[in-house]
Amino acid sequence: MNIKYFFPPTTTKVNRNTRQRINDKIHKKTKATINSIRAKNENAINARIKELDYEWDTERVLEINFAGIVLITSILALFHNKRWITLAGIASIFMVQHSLQGWCPPLPIIRKCGVRTANEIINEKMALQTILENKENTKNLKEYQNV
Repeated sequence: MNIKYFFPPTTTKVNRNTRQRINDKIHKKTKATINSIRAKNENAINARIKELDYEWDTERVLEINFAGIVLITSILALFHNKRWITLAGIASIFMVQHSLQGWCPPLPIIRKCGVRTANEIINEKMALQTILENKENTKNLKEYQNV
């Protein structure tokens, strides 16, 4: 039996494990951002593209949260009470679960907060780049017609 049938594709695992209304809300917000910037000049569009390069996606948010939990609980286990190591173990299990299946307990909260997947961020970036290309083509066409 092929292992790929047990695990969702990396590119869609978070969306598959997020409620559809939350996915729709994130999609609508992205679409609204694209539509609001469409009429702006090339500098504004380029600035938005640069912002997107630094936007934290779901993976990064989960990684920092899990790492923080493991670090803090390990320190607590070392200096306070050894039972804290249990929480570090649980967090590690959830990270493995997320890596394989695309779901873990904090994911619904993170998605409700509007944190997007890397693909959702890339899709906005590609849409903005297409708008830039269309503006450039329109500009070139107008220059050509004026010759």
